[in-house]
Amino acid sequence: MSKPVVLIAEELSPATIDALGPDFDVRSVDGTDRPALLSALADAHAVLIRSATRIDSEAIAAAPALKVVARAGVGLDNVDIKAATSAGVMVVNAPTSNIISAAELTVGHILSLARHIPAAHASLAGGQWKRSSFTGTELFEKTVGIFGLGRIGALVAERLKAFGVRVVGYDPYVTPARAQQLGIELLPFDEVLAQSDFVTVHMPKTPETTGMISEPQLKIMKPSAYVVNVARGGLIDEEALLTALANGEIAGAGLDVFTSEPPKPDTAAARLAALPNVVVTPHLGASTDEAQEKAGVSVARSVKLALEGDLVPDAVNVAGGVIDPFVRPGIALVEMLGQFFTGLSHSALTSLDIEVRGELAAYDVSVYRLAALKGIFTNIVSENVSYVNAPLFAEQRGIETRLIVEAESPLYRNITILRGTLADGTTLTVEGTLAGTRMVPKVVGINGYEIEVPFERYHVVMRYADRPGIVAIYGKELGDAQINIAGLQVAHPDASGRALSVLTVDSPVPDDILEEMRKAVGADLFRQIEIAEV
Repeated sequence: MSKPVVLIAEELSPATIDALGPDFDVRSVDGTDRPALLSALADAHAVLIRSATRIDSEAIAAAPALKVVARAGVGLDNVDIKAATSAGVMVVNAPTSNIISAAELTVGHILSLARHIPAAHASLAGGQWKRSSFTGTELFEKTVGIFGLGRIGALVAERLKAFGVRVVGYDPYVTPARAQQLGIELLPFDEVLAQSDFVTVHMPKTPETTGMISEPQLKIMKPSAYVVNVARGGLIDEEALLTALANGEIAGAGLDVFTSEPPKPDTAAARLAALPNVVVTPHLGASTDEAQEKAGVSVARSVKLALEGDLVPDAVNVAGGVIDPFVRPGIALVEMLGQFFTGLSHSALTSLDIEVRGELAAYDVSVYRLAALKGIFTNIVSENVSYVNAPLFAEQRGIETRLIVEAESPLYRNITILRGTLADGTTLTVEGTLAGTRMVPKVVGINGYEIEVPFERYHVVMRYADRPGIVAIYGKELGDAQINIAGLQVAHPDASGRALSVLTVDSPVPDDILEEMRKAVGADLFRQIEIAEV
């Protein structure tokens, strides 16, 4: 019997090959040579790549035996995940391979800014000796503000404590108990900016976090403060940062990531790179020998698991392993429910029950717990979320989880319920099911309100005192903004007389329009929710 073919499309460490073991026919090809790649994929069962090889729909179509695409790194921009999923091809990456390297680079940027190391080096290398021009500042007893207290943010805090700094932070999804464990003082967003001598961002890039530090936020900071971004380009508004530096509103910046990479000439990013009080690096967060080796070994192990038919925790699009065909369609539903839950939450999650009711009770649905957590953390941590690290994110945040399986399901053949307790003591519940012969994923309940709304990309959820004319009010606001309502359902009022509306819209609603809608209807719950593709 012939061995499964594993194709190595880019240079990877010898340890990567060793991790595969002897049970595979390991071949090599230059992934940037398109004809050679397509030819080599013809009988490949797995392909290992880095950032230079493009695995798109054409490449997947050329590989009828392909089972898994493995990206030795964190990013997946060069993989068409949708095409892979449609073809039943698993996509894996190495979500934790670079976290130490990214944290250390962050500290490097902070030290470089504090002591003007790059500018001093350039001056001395140019034949000058200007000691007085590069007087710096100590980190000792300074305040460092961290936005995003996931694994990288926590590692940064841990490393900075050795310098005797005070660490403050903001993360709406981290409980005070978890922050206390990390030795971080939780503060409101603006207070972190106002009190910090150094600010570093470690948030995911979402519509809510894009431009999270812009002109108003930079004006809050001290004139002597520095800001660092080693997370995602666009979290800091580059035009606003350029203006703030020109006006002396802050002292400097350290940037490893940019809105467009590499920065194009005459853009704000390119002008920032030319400033003497800005330290720039070309997206080096994962560029260490150790991170690259960890990434290669990690994905090699995932490939081995996938081709042996085992559960693959690092799969980003489908769950590997032996999962019953009756259970598998619900994985995407539960993941979307998790995203919807996060979109509705107003406080950090402390405990979560995943209830599965109906005919599914006769099957092993343990993967639903992983899917729920993956969905919950998808838009709230800066790292890529997978089936292996989602439970770790929950554990780090002190979130207790239970999987409850019951055969009784009065209204639906099968239903999955996410019931969570938030840090302020309130409970949030969302319910979902697969409807009809086409198994359309729908949200069918929110905090006791019965609805039936298919999951789409953009939703707006609002709760308000029921009275005539409400639909006309928010319909006019959206119509005036040229935003189309693709779907709408209003749930019957609860005992307090409050109704719930769930809208599906074709495009995101700008913040100013959302605020006008909230005021116009008098909503006490108002959320716009974006569902990422699963």
